[in-house]
Amino acid sequence: MNLAQPGLATLDACQRDMRAGYLGGAPGVLVSGSVWAVAACVAAWLSPQRAVWALFVGGMFIHPIAVLCARLLGAPGRHTSGNPLGALAMATTFWMIVMLPLAYGIALWRLELFFPAMLLVIGGRYLCFHTLYGNRMFWMIGAVLGLAGYGLASLNAPPVLGAAAGALIEIVFAFVLLASARREAGIGPTPV
Repeated sequence: MNLAQPGLATLDACQRDMRAGYLGGAPGVLVSGSVWAVAACVAAWLSPQRAVWALFVGGMFIHPIAVLCARLLGAPGRHTSGNPLGALAMATTFWMIVMLPLAYGIALWRLELFFPAMLLVIGGRYLCFHTLYGNRMFWMIGAVLGLAGYGLASLNAPPVLGAAAGALIEIVFAFVLLASARREAGIGPTPV
């Protein structure tokens, strides 16, 4: 831990700082779910191939939009400088980026497997968020996304279902995370 920052001397303190900075990760999960929803719409109304690109391009905007949402909801949208968990957040981002060519290769082979593959990738990333935020809910999100990916791949489900599953799972969990973050911060119920 960073002993130069007395407030960040324990893992719990670092996790608390991350939760406070990003409202427990809820805005990021909500924005990500929204990107999955756009991809589902593109898959339904245009084409699954374009939906792949909608998820890739939309994914590039998740963090900046999530930071803006966190700020609009009263959080700083950043963690304390020197918080070592910031490095973990970057590491999980790099891991996800490295997995994108694999998911794209799968799409070139069998398009219907792209969204299940991405559900597995994103689910794996969320498993690390338990350490990042100190919230076991991220284990549940990761497990549900992973199981959905596995199930949809096993069923050879159409791409629109894979994208819609990602949207539904993330958006539902985002509101659960937001309610938890607001309770921890002493803020009233989440406005709908």
